[in-house]
Amino acid sequence: MSSKWILITTLCYLFINISKATPRNAILMLADDAGFEMRSYRNKICQAPNLDKLAKEGLIFNNAYTSVSSCSPSRSAILTGLPSHQNGMYGLHQGVHHFQSFDNVQSLPKLLKQNNIRTGIIGKKHVGPSEVFSFDYSQTEENNSILQVGRNITKIKLLVREFLAESRRTNQSFFLYVAFHDPHRCGHTNPEYGNFCEKFGNGDVGMGTIPDWSPIYYQWEQVQLPYFVQDTEAARRDIAAQYTTISRLDQGVGLVLKELEDVGLKDDTLVIYTSDNGIPFPNGRTNLYDPGMAEPMIISSPYHKDRRNQVTYSMTSLLDIAPTLLDWFNVSYQADPYNYDTHEIKLTGKSLLPLLVEEPVEKDGIVFASQTHHEITMYYPMRDLLNRTRSNMPLRWTKSLNTYYNRPEWELYDLKYDPEELNNIINKSSSQPIFKELSMKLFDWQKVTNDPWICAPTGVLEPIDGDKNNLRCMSTDF
Repeated sequence: MSSKWILITTLCYLFINISKATPRNAILMLADDAGFEMRSYRNKICQAPNLDKLAKEGLIFNNAYTSVSSCSPSRSAILTGLPSHQNGMYGLHQGVHHFQSFDNVQSLPKLLKQNNIRTGIIGKKHVGPSEVFSFDYSQTEENNSILQVGRNITKIKLLVREFLAESRRTNQSFFLYVAFHDPHRCGHTNPEYGNFCEKFGNGDVGMGTIPDWSPIYYQWEQVQLPYFVQDTEAARRDIAAQYTTISRLDQGVGLVLKELEDVGLKDDTLVIYTSDNGIPFPNGRTNLYDPGMAEPMIISSPYHKDRRNQVTYSMTSLLDIAPTLLDWFNVSYQADPYNYDTHEIKLTGKSLLPLLVEEPVEKDGIVFASQTHHEITMYYPMRDLLNRTRSNMPLRWTKSLNTYYNRPEWELYDLKYDPEELNNIINKSSSQPIFKELSMKLFDWQKVTNDPWICAPTGVLEPIDGDKNNLRCMSTDF
């Protein structure tokens, strides 16, 4: 078996021919900060039977990665097919951060609407501007409580029912984006509901009731602790609370799919499940390490049955979702005609539909990711490490706060022999050929995707002799 490599720089088909007359629909279900908490990904403690059922009816992806490990940037990349440094969503959208995608960016909902495909979003949106991310049907935090449209699975069920009824009435193909807010943390906004909102709607006094949710509770001593999370009681209690909200997410997935089946549309609908970024623990969300980038992904197609309940090891990016959906609907990608740089914009992702037919022979599979901001004031927010360091308490972890925040410019890990990414081999002489190869591929991708940070941290991109079509990195060193 060949090694799987990860290079980090801290700059932060075969296809079944279906008649055009065959109706085509798609549902994308996106979890919020979820990981691999299900039996399909070998977690033997957390119960997620609906996701496991979906996995048996679809293809399980074992090498799926986000293109940016932060909420708004990741969602913008999913919905545009462009990495965040290219679409302009450099960090979190809301509040003081106020990052937005460029006004002239083309998006999946816009392209589909232009081709008479009805679009809908239910749950967490967290991207802007509204002109770029415009849906025909929209029930999000912009016009509802995020707790209701993102965590109240009974409310979500009824909104899905409403959307599907209207789509049937108009006899349109549809794309529905159901963006759950589970299992995102909520202690900072609604501490009364627990660290992960695990108490919201559980029927306890003052917590309200979600009729369709049967909460599942876990003993903190018995959770399956991810290798990158420090082994403390507090961390284990966090994981136990996260598991409980996974049960709400999972039951919500089951409700969505039942609504689809009840109206007779299951056999015409592509279903994709994934998450936006890694779980909110050290080395997870906001990091380009494996725990921050690796994502669960399941794709179930009514027209592709050969590889159901199988696993693909093909290197996959969330940037592949937009090309996959465009392929599914037989819609070509066209950059915004009002964008004067349209000739330079193309999708670097690929359709995943061929994987539903057969596993490719892949020798040089590669995915790229970039990280610019999460919060505008913190590149790698991690308050538990900060608090324990200030209190002179042991971290019970592999890194100190200093090494977590202050990283070398380049990091290279051989994940076959070092899956925990503890041994940076960038300076080993034997690593230089692979480092040279990967860094050149990274630089080429940065050029293709118009990365404004392509010359950082030691240079800036400037025209040569004033020629804006002839650029090079100019050093800032003296």
